[in-house]
Amino acid sequence: MKKPETQKAGTKTKTVEPGRKVAIGKVDPVKAPAGAAAVEKTPKKPFNPVKFFKEVQVEAKRITWTTRKEVWITTVMVLIMVVLAGVFFFVIDGALGFLTNYVTKIGIQG
Repeated sequence: MKKPETQKAGTKTKTVEPGRKVAIGKVDPVKAPAGAAAVEKTPKKPFNPVKFFKEVQVEAKRITWTTRKEVWITTVMVLIMVVLAGVFFFVIDGALGFLTNYVTKIGIQG
């Protein structure tokens, strides 16, 4: 049997489940570990669209764009893999279909 939860004087309680109450209203502050540095909140800077678009331009210049040759080679490789996958699944489907028909014919005759 569980011990009843003790409540501090002056705290309100809320029934969560029948017969179980939880303290509400007062929350103990979370204490930082010893030696942890205090984190200062910096004020949020306003959005500057001109600066934003300049940064976008700089980042766009850093992008390494693919050449036509690289795109062509990658496209051909994808098409080859699609054909190979299609042949693989065609063979597997045919083999499973054959086995299914063979097993059902044996079941009917036997």
